[in-house]
Amino acid sequence: MSSSEARPFSELPRSYHVFKWRILLAFAGFYLFLYLGRFNFWPVAPLVKEDLALSNFEIGLINALLLWGFGLGDLVHGRLGEAYGLRLWVMIGAILTTVFNVITSFATSAVTMAIPWGIAGFVNAACWAPGISMVSQWWPRRNRGLAMGIVGTAAGGAMVMMWWISGYVGAEWGWRASFRYPPLIIAVLGIAFYFIARDRPSEVNLPEYVEDDEVSAAPESVDPERLKGLGPYKILLSNPRFLLASHVKGLENVVRYGLTTWVPIYYFEEGGLSIESTVLLTILLPVGYLIAPPVAGIFSDRFLGSRRRPMVIFSCAVSSVVLVGIALAPPVNVTLGAVLLLIGGLSMGMSPMSTVAVDIAGRHMSGTASGLLDAHGYAYAGAQALIFAAVLDMAGSPWPIVFVAMAVTRVVSGIMISAVKV
Repeated sequence: MSSSEARPFSELPRSYHVFKWRILLAFAGFYLFLYLGRFNFWPVAPLVKEDLALSNFEIGLINALLLWGFGLGDLVHGRLGEAYGLRLWVMIGAILTTVFNVITSFATSAVTMAIPWGIAGFVNAACWAPGISMVSQWWPRRNRGLAMGIVGTAAGGAMVMMWWISGYVGAEWGWRASFRYPPLIIAVLGIAFYFIARDRPSEVNLPEYVEDDEVSAAPESVDPERLKGLGPYKILLSNPRFLLASHVKGLENVVRYGLTTWVPIYYFEEGGLSIESTVLLTILLPVGYLIAPPVAGIFSDRFLGSRRRPMVIFSCAVSSVVLVGIALAPPVNVTLGAVLLLIGGLSMGMSPMSTVAVDIAGRHMSGTASGLLDAHGYAYAGAQALIFAAVLDMAGSPWPIVFVAMAVTRVVSGIMISAVKV
């Protein structure tokens, strides 16, 4: 569609606004079930560890390969989705996620589990950056905090859904069942999403929006010739603001996924809880991830002029205090643990880093930007799985050190994001 057919956001027809909500809610609804095939190892990790006689390091390795597989997928899927079709790429990722989960269910050792699980992470990544790019085609920066907040809620809800369903299935029918049956839902919803969604307004004869916010309007004014091939990678990777934001996302994921990797094992082993009690307690962490994102998005859009930095700094400050609390609190104190995990999840969910990437890149590079930012996140997340596992195995399970180290990364993140004006 030519630029002459684009319109200011306030002048877009009612049918446009109906369709933008259709796209957003369809993607959020699909994403709500996506973790049934990505992070479903976490709640059943104690069962896998016991059944296959794995060490903490082997558990960390399995986690790391999933996270690095996802990060590797992030590097390519956003750009490939922009080139070959956003909704097509989401559907392909959904179907292959189901396939590799089933393959993983037949594992008999750390190696036979880690390899297909890493591939599952790679193909699952095809559902993230292309979907975020699709949302950005319909939602300008002025309302993007709300839209990305709803996606964040879907991701938090996906964690709760996975924790509940995969944990329950694993407790009742064994850990292998958690990899075989719940992930079937993903393939079905991925196919449905393909038929419901559309990549851009022009595909349904609707006008594009005119970006009126300078932060996103500037990158959208780039010569289209520079956006061909590997052009978006060159532009983004030479942008100091984007690179700094990407490393902040990486440090954030050290904590976000460090907690979800190790908290279940911590309370299961150190607190003496059953697998059922462990799942019930630790589900409070993703409950926080579920509630916080739209609150942060709406607040930044309406009261901060779509500025995201203050929300990230707030998230860093509160979560660092919570992590010190977890380090100091005895694991047998379930009530205090529950409060800390809920506040920790809420504070981590307040950080709108995914929105920052799209704001800096604009809609035309949003898929590539989302993928690159997320790739940094998963590179760091995979590293924490191995580093913390090695610390726990070598030094006799010094759990407080792990949580204090996470607190330090939040402080560093807060200092770094202060230099990113967005």
